[in-house]
Amino acid sequence: MKQKFILFLFYLVGLCSFAQQARDSSKVHIDTSSVVLPRNFSKNIFQKYSGEEFNYTTKTGESQNLLARFLNWIGKGLYSIFGIKLSPQILQLLEYLIYGLMALLAIYLLVKMFTNERFNSLFTKKAKTLNDPILTEQHIETIDINNLLNVALENEDYRSAIRYQFLLTLQWLSKKDCIQWHYDKTNSDYLNEITSRPLQAKFKKIAYLYDHIWYGEQAIDQLNYEKIVLDFESINNRIPQ
Repeated sequence: MKQKFILFLFYLVGLCSFAQQARDSSKVHIDTSSVVLPRNFSKNIFQKYSGEEFNYTTKTGESQNLLARFLNWIGKGLYSIFGIKLSPQILQLLEYLIYGLMALLAIYLLVKMFTNERFNSLFTKKAKTLNDPILTEQHIETIDINNLLNVALENEDYRSAIRYQFLLTLQWLSKKDCIQWHYDKTNSDYLNEITSRPLQAKFKKIAYLYDHIWYGEQAIDQLNYEKIVLDFESINNRIPQ
């Protein structure tokens, strides 16, 4: 065992010596016999290579994406019609700005989709809570909704009439303690407060009709109104007297 260890040491020393010799033999030799002369560029070199074919920072043609091509086309149109020249930096800035707006719109739509907002309600300013000046100042049980309904029917405003039909149902539910009415509550809040399953199912249906017609701004005629009113009459008859 001792002899093997001594042989290993001799082998290791010999290997290191060989490596040192190989490194010494690979030294770079400097050539001092040649004369190096500096090379000067001509004074007009920048003018000579200043054309569009030597612009390697701006993408053109097939290397551009569809949006960049469209913006480039608009820039050329502005220049040819009005003499307005947009620099490549401005066009690139517009491209980034459009991408940013598209990203914000995508995030907004995703948030609305995952919060169960209807698509057409994204473009309306109305909220789903009943933030009506009359309803915020008075309790729903003290409002003469029947009078408002009659006025809407006389004016053939059937969309508003559907709204008042829905408010009448809320008024009845509140009077019979089926819900605890508040102007800031949503239809989902009232749906959870109703304990009767059959009544809950009917309320869910009229709430959908109300949302679709009122918040969706769907115009309806007298014939459709008379059909829809049957659902409101059905739930009103199911409310405990």
